[in-house]
Parts: sequence; structure tokens; C-alpha cells
Amino acid sequence: MRRADIQVTTASLSDSKEIHGAHGVDIIADTTLDEVKEQSFDMVVLPGGQPGSDNLNADPRIHEILRRHRATQWVGAICAAPKVLVDAGVVEQLTITAYPGVLDAQNSAIRLSTEAIECDGKVITSRSPGTAMEFALTIIEKLVGSEKRDAIAMDLALA
Repeated sequence: MRRADIQVTTASLSDSKEIHGAHGVDIIADTTLDEVKEQSFDMVVLPGGQPGSDNLNADPRIHEILRRHRATQWVGAICAAPKVLVDAGVVEQLTITAYPGVLDAQNSAIRLSTEAIECDGKVITSRSPGTAMEFALTIIEKLVGSEKRDAIAMDLALA
């Protein structure tokens, strides 16, 4: 995102900016969710993985932010995080994708896809860590245009 000159704000669910992710990945967030929860963003993106996606889903502030942004702004989720979108009620009757087994294919509220990326309305979902680059490029295209997307893909030797 930053290569595309998109301003990115990362936020921690806790009072600490330190996030201890799965697989020993530690991240220092830009801010905490409480500091930005009332702000409006061009897009809200939920990272996947476990237990992070469950932590996001258990936090009512996340559901509130998603419902508020879904009305007029972009929302994105990857891997296990599309379940948060389902549980927040922001993807009814939309086609979405997620990590295999995360969502119930029989859920009549959604149309579940096995594609790498789905973009339906202003919701972008991505299937897995293996689709992260295509997810990022899709976000870039939707926020700043296909020319920037193509330039970034070339810079990364993806095109």
C-alpha cells in the first residue's frame, strides 16, 4: 500500500501498540483502535490468521467500525478474517471467499466462492496467505486505479 502512496494506519486492539502475531511475528502498530475508532477511512482491511481473526471477531468495536464503513467505504478481509465480515452482518448476499473451512458453504446469507479474490460491491475478500499479493494489488486498483496497480505489479516483477 505504501508503495502506491496509500496512507496506511495500523491499529492494535489492545492499549499497547505491540502486537504479538502468530508464528512469532511481532508488529508495532501505528496506534490503538481506541484512538482511531471514530475516524473514517477510505478502506478498513482485516488481516487473517489465527488467533488474530478470532480476536477481531470477538471485539464489538470491530463490528461497529465495519458496519459504519460498509455503508459508503471499502472493506477488505483475507484468509480467516472474512468470517468477521459475515458475523458483523456486512456481506449479506455478496460473493466472498475465505480460507478453506472457515465459512459454512451452506450459509444462505452469503455466496461462498473458492476463487483467490472476490470483489463484490465495495467488499474485497481474499482466500489465503498465498493470495496476499493479488489482494494487495486489487486494493491498490480500487483505491488509486489500474495504472498504479500495474506499475506496482511491474516493480515487484509480478507482471
